[in-house]
Amino acid sequence: MTDNLWLWIGFNLFVLLMLALDLGVFHRKAHAVTFKESIAWTIVWITLAMLFNLGVWHYGGSEKGIQFLTGYVIEKSLSVDNVFVFALLFSYFSVPAKYQHKVLFWGILGALVMRAVMIAVGAALITKFIWVIYLFGAFLIITGLKMIFKKEEEFHPEANPVVRWFKRLMPVTSDYREDKFFVRQNGIRHATPLFIVLLLVEISDVIFAVDSIPAIFAVTKDPFIVYTSNVFAILGLRSLYFALAGVMDKFHYLKLGLGVVLTFVGVKMLLGHTEWKIDTHLSLGVIVLILASSVVASLVWPKKTTLAHLPSSGAV
Repeated sequence: MTDNLWLWIGFNLFVLLMLALDLGVFHRKAHAVTFKESIAWTIVWITLAMLFNLGVWHYGGSEKGIQFLTGYVIEKSLSVDNVFVFALLFSYFSVPAKYQHKVLFWGILGALVMRAVMIAVGAALITKFIWVIYLFGAFLIITGLKMIFKKEEEFHPEANPVVRWFKRLMPVTSDYREDKFFVRQNGIRHATPLFIVLLLVEISDVIFAVDSIPAIFAVTKDPFIVYTSNVFAILGLRSLYFALAGVMDKFHYLKLGLGVVLTFVGVKMLLGHTEWKIDTHLSLGVIVLILASSVVASLVWPKKTTLAHLPSSGAV
C-alpha cells in the first residue's frame, strides 16, 4: 500500500476536501461549538475512519486492517492528552468559546504537516537502522512509566521558551482582536493572544507526537498505515475536545491508563524480533481493555478534587 502513489494522492485530497468543508462551509462564521454539534462531528470522523478501515481490510488484507485499527485506537486514546492541554490553554488565556474552533483548526492543520514529516523520518530511520526500533521501544516504556508515576505540575504556558522568544521577535497585543491572529497597531504588525495560543497548541502536538508516532511503529512499519491512522485520529481531535471539554476531569484515571498503554506498546516493540513477539490482535484487545478499565475506574471511584484552582487570567 505504501508504494501506491494514487492511494497517497487520493487520501490527501480527501483530507483537504474535508478540511475545506469544515472551515469554509460548516464553520465559516465564528461560533461557539455546541455539545450536540461536537458529538455529531465526532461520530462523522469515527465513521469515516471505520469505513476507511474496511477499505484497508478489503484491499490490504486482514492483517493490514487490524494494524490500522490498532494504530487508530492508540492514536485516538493518546490524543486525549492533547484535549487536556487544549482545555488548560483555553482556560488560562480566557479564549472566547467562539474563537476556539479556529485555533484548533489551524493547529491541527499544522499538526498534520509536522506529523507527516516525522513519520517519513521515522520510517526512513527504521528501514536503515534496525536498532532504532529498540530505541523507540525503550523511549515508550520510560515515557509510560513517567505518566504513571509523575505527579501533576502547575501549568505555566507563559514560561515556554518558544513563547518568550516569539515575544522578543514580535510585539503582542494585550487583548483579543476578534478571531484575528495578527493586526496592525500604530503601523506596526502585532500578534494577538490568539496566535500565542495557536503557537502553544502546535508545540504541544509536537511533544505528544514524539510519544504517539513511535507507538504506532510498534504495530506496523507500513508508513501509509501509520500516516492514515494518525491523520484520522487528528482530524477528529477538535470535535473530541468540544465533546469532552465539560467532563474531562471525570476521567482522572485515563492518564494512568495511557501510561500503561505506552509501556505495553514499548514492550511489544522490544519483543518484535524475538520468539515472544506479541500478536497484533492480542495487542488491540489489551489496549482496549486497559483504556476501558481506566474509564470505568474513573466513574466508579470519582475524583474528589477538580481543576477549579487553575488560573483563568487572560494576561499574555
